[in-house]
Amino acid sequence: MSAIRPATEHDVPAILRMIHELAHYEKEPDAVRNTPEMLQAALFGGNPRVFAAMAENAAGEVQGFALWFLNYSTWEGVHGIYLEDLYVSPAARGEGHGKALLKHLAGIAVENGYARVEWSVLDWNEPSINFYRSLGARPMDGWSTFRLTGEALDQFGSPVPAAARG
Repeated sequence: MSAIRPATEHDVPAILRMIHELAHYEKEPDAVRNTPEMLQAALFGGNPRVFAAMAENAAGEVQGFALWFLNYSTWEGVHGIYLEDLYVSPAARGEGHGKALLKHLAGIAVENGYARVEWSVLDWNEPSINFYRSLGARPMDGWSTFRLTGEALDQFGSPVPAAARG
């Protein structure tokens, strides 16, 4: 049995630990740059734009988390939820925590009139893909995710010097 509750400031260390575990699972163990201070500010700062929910077992032990933010559909004219991370500790998988977290997000979407809940999954992650399909979720065939980051982002996002605008 899984209990879902909103994350609190007390959960920041556990969330960050699970983010690192997720990065390791996704074969990017050195990619996480997030810090407790950054996560604290994002989730609980003056105007949070990122939200999290915690899954706990019957003993009140954290078993997983979901971290999301709102997106917007220009076609639907309403918000949706973008699930950035869904993670359940390996020892707790199969106990319903992931399903409970997704059901919680779906409930938030329905309650607020949002059009959808969406997320990305790595092509090789068959256990997750099968799990998501079992819930009725479907891949967005014909779409590819693009990302502008690092040096390419810096170069593309840098202002054009006034002398070059001519």
